[in-house]
Amino acid sequence: MSGPENPPFEAILLAGGAGSRFGGGKLTAAWRGGALIDGALAAALAAPVRSVTVVTGADAGVEAAVLAFAARTGESTRLRIVHCAEHAEGMSATLRTGVERLPRDAAGAFVFLGDMPLIPPAILPRLAAAVAAGAPAAAPCFDGERGHPVLFSGPLLPQLRTVSGDQGARDVLRSLGGDLALVETDDPGVLVDIDTPGDLAGR
Repeated sequence: MSGPENPPFEAILLAGGAGSRFGGGKLTAAWRGGALIDGALAAALAAPVRSVTVVTGADAGVEAAVLAFAARTGESTRLRIVHCAEHAEGMSATLRTGVERLPRDAAGAFVFLGDMPLIPPAILPRLAAAVAAGAPAAAPCFDGERGHPVLFSGPLLPQLRTVSGDQGARDVLRSLGGDLALVETDDPGVLVDIDTPGDLAGR
């Protein structure tokens, strides 16, 4: 997985929110025969990464859902679960927790969101190629709109350890300006997030 042509990228999956607009229990809601978080887990594991660190928080049921997915797919060795005690602070707290738990030789980290189940696997190696070629970070772009996941290069990881509030890495990305590599895709799944039960209709 690693080497001169394949630097050791990692993945972080943020799953610490309360899902209040959903009414709670969002990531463990029924979806395609499993739980909603299964889609994000499958995407993260499809990325060119050594491991996936899932950061839990408000919903105590998420860890069980992740373990059930790992058991079904045989991916237990690549999945790690960590709990963010400061999850009430917002997305930045879960991101900091995930970055802190990465191996110190990580060449970069994909950041996935637990409520985005339709990320197309085909975009992931293209993001990795952009960062391996020198971009400080890369993100997919559909119809002119930046989507997820974002791949951050190793030099940006220290900045991610200092983010605060509920904005996640937004300020870090804004600071990159035109240096952020936007990789075009024709798959709108990079924009699809689930906020309410109605968003699951037809998904």
